[in-house]
Amino acid sequence: MYTAKGTLNRDDQLRKYSPLVRRLAHHMIAKLPPSVELDDLIQVGMIGLTEAIARFEPTQGVQFETFASQRIRGAMIDELREGDWMSRGSRKSQKDIEQAVSRLQQKLQRVPKESEIAAELGMELADYQHLLAKVRGTQLVYLEDISGGNDDDDGFLDRHMGDSEADPSAKLQDHRMRTALVAAINVLPEREQQIMSMYYEHDMNLKEIAAVLGVTESRICQLHSQSIARLRSKLREH
Repeated sequence: MYTAKGTLNRDDQLRKYSPLVRRLAHHMIAKLPPSVELDDLIQVGMIGLTEAIARFEPTQGVQFETFASQRIRGAMIDELREGDWMSRGSRKSQKDIEQAVSRLQQKLQRVPKESEIAAELGMELADYQHLLAKVRGTQLVYLEDISGGNDDDDGFLDRHMGDSEADPSAKLQDHRMRTALVAAINVLPEREQQIMSMYYEHDMNLKEIAAVLGVTESRICQLHSQSIARLRSKLREH
């Protein structure tokens, strides 16, 4: 697995971890609109894997798969960000939903129901649910940017803040944001908490979650989008 110089053997690692790239790409594509090609994500992910192999240092005390997973996701997110893959109309719809959630939370002093959000937007419930499916994907970069998993993961923000010379105030803000994210998830409706847990903690895809909860995949997609709107609204306070 290592060369004579003590570094990872690139070809061996590429062969061993290419299935990881495919798995992460399949997981991410479920959140994206049809215009995003799976093969493109895989190709970019392989570049991220190559970077991970080159930069990995066993002395950091992190498992290579953990380190590589964050690099692969980061490479995919960077590509999506640069490609401006979400339409302006969908971005506006996502913002409208978040603002409606925020207004209702302030007015009701509790988490608003789905029907209440629809009414606040002046829409029938079925139309609102259709809109949730339409904005699928607008939330990807935001949530992946601030959710890091295990404490010793090399997260997206950590990677972009640099290494030991990173601004301590930026690190503190990142910690506060992660703490706020956990708190925001804990006040989601129970069904949405389950979905977020299965998706982000247990790495299940939408189809698998739908099977566990006994609903359609499209319904899971709607609830996932709604959960992200709630979280974004809540996190604006921090």
